[in-house]
Amino acid sequence: MKVQDVMTRNVATCGTDATLAQAAGLMWEYDCGVIPIVDDQRRVVGVITDRDICMALALNNRTATEVSVCEVSSRKVFTGSPQSDVGELLRTMKSEQILRVPVVEQDGTLVGIVSLSDIVQRSDEAHGQRKPEVSYEQVVDTRKAITEPAGAATSTGKA
Repeated sequence: MKVQDVMTRNVATCGTDATLAQAAGLMWEYDCGVIPIVDDQRRVVGVITDRDICMALALNNRTATEVSVCEVSSRKVFTGSPQSDVGELLRTMKSEQILRVPVVEQDGTLVGIVSLSDIVQRSDEAHGQRKPEVSYEQVVDTRKAITEPAGAATSTGKA
């Protein structure tokens, strides 16, 4: 199954000059927890999450209209290609401990976004198959890895 089979195409975005209040408003309107930050050519330059917004406001004495998304967003963005295999994307999500991945063309232009929930919900819909191409074990292993605290020892004793 390809990323394009499960990605959400109607993605809310904000520009680099947007405030946390504007990003939070988009999250509310689009019922999502992440907003890609794009430049004038719609290339992804960062992402802002609901957690980024909450932590920025809780730890600073400024209002949501005073803080730019670029001040608190993640600039290290992991992306996927529409033509990539979903299994490959799951490996990235697992290794980088991320729940949502912007989908971009080769030039970095945003064309969609994929969450772990998208993969779960659409895995057996793709191509009308009865058996999902992505196993429940793959999804559960990915979710476990994402939720493990960074640097925490696992049951195998590894950090």
